[in-house]
Amino acid sequence: MSIRSGRRLSAVAVTVATVTGTSALAPAASAKTPEPTPSTSVTPLSAAGNGSVTILKKDPDGVVLAGATFTLLDSTGKQADSGTTNAEGQLAFQDLAPGVYRLKEVASGSPLYEVVDDQDVIVTPGADTPLTITDPFEAAKVLLQAKDDKTGKLLSGATVNIGTGDSTLLTMTTGAKGTASGELPVSSRKTQFWVKEIKAPAGYKLYSPSKSFTAGPGTPVTVTVTNSKAVTGSTSPVPTQKPTAQPTSTAPMTGDSAAPSESPTGHTAMDTGSSPAAGVSREATPKTQAGSLAHTGTDATPWLLGGAGLLVAGGIAIVVAARTRRSDRDENSTPSNG
Repeated sequence: MSIRSGRRLSAVAVTVATVTGTSALAPAASAKTPEPTPSTSVTPLSAAGNGSVTILKKDPDGVVLAGATFTLLDSTGKQADSGTTNAEGQLAFQDLAPGVYRLKEVASGSPLYEVVDDQDVIVTPGADTPLTITDPFEAAKVLLQAKDDKTGKLLSGATVNIGTGDSTLLTMTTGAKGTASGELPVSSRKTQFWVKEIKAPAGYKLYSPSKSFTAGPGTPVTVTVTNSKAVTGSTSPVPTQKPTAQPTSTAPMTGDSAAPSESPTGHTAMDTGSSPAAGVSREATPKTQAGSLAHTGTDATPWLLGGAGLLVAGGIAIVVAARTRRSDRDENSTPSNG
């Protein structure tokens, strides 16, 4: 009851002061505090002194990314909040007590992107902390092969550099199976790379041309270099035996009247149609072909030599006899002096 009367008296005093203009009652009117007008921009009393964090998620090309999941941990490692970016790539953590938090990207929301490293975020009283996070592209999966350019055989020991522009991004060497694998960082959805061999496999020439290829984020790509064998000497084949001027065939040569034949006794028969001298020449130098098989049976060489000697001796005797007869005729035909 006393509270209600207190309120009535106060109201009467305000009325009197207004009508009479008496300054003595003015202080009673100023003691009344007007109620604040509600506003949506004013932070609720329950969040007074707290702050917030707003995330904008993009890729290296500037495209906003939806579906990325983040977790916010307080200074004790306890989860303070978590959420996923919307279609505009945004996520807000509100009503956070001031302090240092740890922001962790749990998932990128796409196989084309990698998550960023954890980072610290400072929340200040009554303020919003904006963060723009750019997820890098997922690295391309590279398979290197070195092959023989003729047979296609995989070769070990080939070393190549792979890069873009003036930068070398990856160095690979083929192993025992002739292959090597690695991850190649990409900066766009389609990135142009070059590959150059800096060391050839043992026994092979260096693959001097520089090849180029295109790779995308998270996609596998195969790079192949081919090597030709190094020349160690003359390429002409080395003969396995000395060439012979004579044919290896045992058939009679064209133009011969007949080949010597063996008699039933094993002696070489003479060609009766040829002169003795021709017979001697033919038998003394038999045309034995190189590479022919050896004859079987009795060797006729001694008989041939003996026959040749008899023929020579008979020829000499005939010549001597002819000269003797010529001399006798000359003597008989000479006239006597008497």
